[in-house]
Amino acid sequence: MPSDASASAGRWSSLDRPPLNAAALRRSLVTDGGLWTSLEVVPATGSTNSDLAAQAGKLPEGAVLVAEEQTAGRGRLDRSWVAPARSGLFFSVLLKPGPQVPQERWGWLTLLAGVATATGLSQAAGVDTGLKWPNDLLVTVDGEERKTGGILAERVGDGVVVGIGLNVTLTDDELPVDTAGSLLLAKASVTDRDPLLKAVLRSLEQWYERWRAAGGDPAASGLQETYAAGCATLGKHVRAELPGGRTLTGTAEAVDADGRLVVRTAEGRHEAVGAGDVVHLRSVR
Repeated sequence: MPSDASASAGRWSSLDRPPLNAAALRRSLVTDGGLWTSLEVVPATGSTNSDLAAQAGKLPEGAVLVAEEQTAGRGRLDRSWVAPARSGLFFSVLLKPGPQVPQERWGWLTLLAGVATATGLSQAAGVDTGLKWPNDLLVTVDGEERKTGGILAERVGDGVVVGIGLNVTLTDDELPVDTAGSLLLAKASVTDRDPLLKAVLRSLEQWYERWRAAGGDPAASGLQETYAAGCATLGKHVRAELPGGRTLTGTAEAVDADGRLVVRTAEGRHEAVGAGDVVHLRSVR
């Protein structure tokens, strides 16, 4: 019969990637009067967003679902998000802004989650995380911007499920593409996922409550200014691939009050992009 140590070691492929401590996370995050009302950690699932969305009608605001591994994680445009077990943070939260925030401002939740994640990672791991409009998280690896995370927000009934995926300990040979990165490769001071998850969720709670108290106003809550300050897309020459197959090229100059990216074309025309893929071409600052 195996010893406790060998049995425990068999539960994960590397002792450098231990499982999350669900009980300790709940003690720290699920508190009276706080935003987070439940926190569940599952060994594996297809998509935390899909699972939480399916339960959203029965759950109060503040439910958190974390997976040690996602086998069918989704990004924007239904792109896949796959990473080795326990190599990152893969989680979704249920938010219900309610009547305090007009629904036309709910689109800011993707950008809010980006700001909160970048703030939390800066505080907990000492790593600068850039925001690529609208939903990517960037770190610098060997002098290059690399995508280390993404955010997917989906409207579900009277709420929004916000999913966050973050590469934490992926090594060079585990990266799905050469434009990907991880906190480890960005030389983060901390890669222990428990304190990182706590920091991100606490930051998300603070930003969400601040934004909701302001009625979702991105200017009054400070969200618009903070997002712009951390947005790596601004000041870049970009190509925006828009719905319907249209392409727009120009300089990204601002994020407007509706969360849209304002692009100035070579002809001097300004166009606000509300959806689409944006490719960074070069800096023009």
